[in-house]
Amino acid sequence: MIKSNNTPAVLGIGNALMDIITQVEDDSLLQTFGLPRGSMTLVDAELSQNIFNATLNNKKEVTNGGSAANTMRCLASLGGNGGYIGKTGDDELGKIFKDEFTKKGIKTHMALSEKDTGRVMGLISKDSERTMATYLGAAAELLPSDLDSSLLKGYRYFYMEGYLVQNHDLIKTGFEMAKAQGLTTAIDLASYNVVEANLDFLKELITDKVDIVFANEEEALALTGKSPEEALEEIAEICDLAVVKVGKEGSFVKKGNEKIKIHGIPAKAIDTTGAGDSYAAGFLYGLTQGFPLEKCGNIASMVAGKVVEVWGPNLPDATWDEINKKIREMN
Repeated sequence: MIKSNNTPAVLGIGNALMDIITQVEDDSLLQTFGLPRGSMTLVDAELSQNIFNATLNNKKEVTNGGSAANTMRCLASLGGNGGYIGKTGDDELGKIFKDEFTKKGIKTHMALSEKDTGRVMGLISKDSERTMATYLGAAAELLPSDLDSSLLKGYRYFYMEGYLVQNHDLIKTGFEMAKAQGLTTAIDLASYNVVEANLDFLKELITDKVDIVFANEEEALALTGKSPEEALEEIAEICDLAVVKVGKEGSFVKKGNEKIKIHGIPAKAIDTTGAGDSYAAGFLYGLTQGFPLEKCGNIASMVAGKVVEVWGPNLPDATWDEINKKIREMN
């Protein structure tokens, strides 16, 4: 259920996947399977299984995931109010996915498919760079017909992961419904190769239907062809609020004439999985609390800085306690 408080709620929509995070010794495995380093590549069930088999003896972290799912889980851990739309198989992995969210207090709006629940093989290089091989499975069958305006009732924000961009009709339908219901809309651009493959569509979508855009420097470059600060200016011209993340250097935020540099948090990065997702969670949490943009950015930066210090996108409860204490102490 949506928590019974007055905090504005965020509805996330994305590919409902199980994340299997594993470390690789070098790039040879990526080359063997034709995976561009640092990217997200869609694969079929057979290739996904082959990658899993090739990393069978490696240390692994398994959790429910997908970009927007990571964001909603972090939002809940911050005390935020949220829900999630996705599609899984009617199988054990699908049940685990939904149960984990329910335990977190996240309201789920899950459609079911005859296909297996999708999964992501997240391959982490020694320098903490992540390369993802994604078998969408049931997630790829999330359709415009699975959406209904009644699902948006009680929400103030509608947040979509960029990985859904391959399904143009779904994305347009979701944003049109959200705008019609008066929700503030947000998108994370997900991956530079996703942006490159859908450039014209994304530019039109952002101009017409998106209020808030989150991008890292590679995604911002793919969208605009410009350096981070110049890209920020261009993106801010076609939406209400633009955020460009520049890794450990922090991020830039622009809304109207207000432009802010958010400093990075010193971190010992071992795995960047979920860093962008957790940044979005921190920022959205700040917005739902009515915080100034600088404070939203500082919360986002702090959460992302903690997430890169652990394997996978999940933080221990003690770390969340520490984060929430620091937020309460912020100006």
